[in-house]
Amino acid sequence: MSKEEKSNEWDLLWQEYTKSLENWKTIFEKVQNANNDMQAKFNEVWEKATKESSLDTMKLFGENWQKALSDAGMKSFKEFSDAWQKAVNDTGADSFKKFAEDWQKNLVGPGMEQMEAYGEMMKKFAETWTSMWPNKSG
Repeated sequence: MSKEEKSNEWDLLWQEYTKSLENWKTIFEKVQNANNDMQAKFNEVWEKATKESSLDTMKLFGENWQKALSDAGMKSFKEFSDAWQKAVNDTGADSFKKFAEDWQKNLVGPGMEQMEAYGEMMKKFAETWTSMWPNKSG
């Protein structure tokens, strides 16, 4: 293979990699935006529900939600159940609000952070590669 063919091969491979990285970044941003929107709407619904519902209604809702999670095979949410029981038993006015905030943070936070960290690692890979082998990065 000639030097020119090798260079073209590298150029093509690099272009494919950078295109994949940009696609990943676009999708990550869309997921992050959708997640933020979903959490904002959830918080609005949750606040309205806790203000307008009786404690008995909230208890029933919690039981049904836990059952749905269990039926879906999400038995790993013991923390959810424990936090829910604490919210139900707490007499503070903001106990349900705190439950929702903590639950969402614990459930979503680490996964999004890992995705973002992965994207940053891959971006730094590209930057490092470009600085070390500028003629092999397109």
